[in-house]
Amino acid sequence: MRGRLAAIVMALLLALYLVLVGQLAVRLVLIDSGVSRALGVALMVLPIIGVWALVAELLFGLRSQRLVRLLASADELPVDTLPHRTSGRPERAAADAEFPRYRAEVEAAPGSWKAWFRLGLAYDASGDRRRARQSIRRAIALERSA
Repeated sequence: MRGRLAAIVMALLLALYLVLVGQLAVRLVLIDSGVSRALGVALMVLPIIGVWALVAELLFGLRSQRLVRLLASADELPVDTLPHRTSGRPERAAADAEFPRYRAEVEAAPGSWKAWFRLGLAYDASGDRRRARQSIRRAIALERSA
């Protein structure tokens, strides 16, 4: 719940920032100067990119949470038996030792969204956030197409 609250607060702060930057961009475009107009147009692009990134991240979070609920309701969510550091993150060596099991599961069933999602969780436990997100995105796409 704390993570969800943090995401909502960050989204609201980003939305406020985007509104303020958008207002500044409009003011700059209305000034009778080529440099001001160019800066205003450039500043208009930033809120558009920001809104796209915000929506994409929120959708990723909602869709991945949906997959967690589906796995949990089917009692197929992996049990976290890894030792953890004081920060709450799993110990990397222990996570790396469990990783081949999840990779083999994906190799055996490459069309299974459940296998890809569990692989994403294993990547995350191993500290590889980029591959974790890629695997979870693949799981989301497979589940949506099924």
